[in-house]
Amino acid sequence: MTNVWVKNAISAIEADFQRSADTHLIRLTLPDYPGIYFYLKDESTHPSGSLKHRLARSLFLYGLCNGWIKEGTPIIEASSGSTAVSEAYFARLLGLPFIAVMPFCTAKRKIEQITFYGGRCHFVEQAGQIYTESEQLAHKLNGHYMDQFTYAERATDWRGNNNIADSIYRQMSREPYSVPNYIVMSAGTGGTSATLGRYIRYQGLDTQLVVVDPEDSVFYDYYQQRDLSITGSCGSKIEGIGRPRAEPSFIPDVIDSMIKVPDAASIATLYWLENVLGRKAGASTGTNVWGMLQLAKAMVKRKEQGALVTLLCDSGERYLDTYYNPSWVEKNIGDITPYLTMLHHAEIPANASEASGHKA
Repeated sequence: MTNVWVKNAISAIEADFQRSADTHLIRLTLPDYPGIYFYLKDESTHPSGSLKHRLARSLFLYGLCNGWIKEGTPIIEASSGSTAVSEAYFARLLGLPFIAVMPFCTAKRKIEQITFYGGRCHFVEQAGQIYTESEQLAHKLNGHYMDQFTYAERATDWRGNNNIADSIYRQMSREPYSVPNYIVMSAGTGGTSATLGRYIRYQGLDTQLVVVDPEDSVFYDYYQQRDLSITGSCGSKIEGIGRPRAEPSFIPDVIDSMIKVPDAASIATLYWLENVLGRKAGASTGTNVWGMLQLAKAMVKRKEQGALVTLLCDSGERYLDTYYNPSWVEKNIGDITPYLTMLHHAEIPANASEASGHKA
């Protein structure tokens, strides 16, 4: 017989979903790219402030329906911040204790939001330590380790309604190019790119999925070589994306191509985008938009028209002391001026096919 608490917990999550409107699809008009339509899926408007709200909801439902989460179960997650914020939100909704295992360098604002929702932060020195530490904490506390890096690709129903891919295509249905030429996405767990790629194939759509990857991440190298032994020595400076190992939820065969993006290009794009959009976005959005502009430039060069969609993953207000602090950027990222110049003069490299490496 279904546990009453579990039934009520699932009902509470579904009620929260019903109270939440879908996120906006923002159209950008860029005169330097004639015939190209740009769209940003604004995931920062979720109640917990980021794309990871979708993942956290799915992970909680997955854990509840699998019998892993019960009344009073401590929830432990390995996260660089945004997933932990969203999971803390749902843990508070269900009255469950929550612990986020994260590197010391995580943005201060994310830490504040986790504690605001009643969560606790457990810090480690290196990004690669979060997995083992989370497992040990879950065992010690008789809790449930959410393990977003393993379960992100399977917790979301990529065939069904209300996933992010379905939402994008519904919102694009009345646009001049209802089926975008490209959807551009960065990978943290790999779960969102897996959902997008599977949905595109399931629906028989002609969109290409391009995944952008920051420095100090091994997803790009793994995509080219398919070697699971490839590891990195440090974590990505672009919070929320890039990993020092190929995560189980990263599914390379649903991706059409990948682009490696320099960190300085990601941050320069944030500043450029603030002028275009009138608001601040997080660093992973800068990575996404840089890749989108590179593809658009190649389309213009080939005299093609069409649409490109990417994600605005979270708000830049979370990063005022890092990515929007010039001193921090100079120390940790380096000189972003050459990329700012390229952006302001629409001189983005156009040969995206060479930049993308292996093609699936």
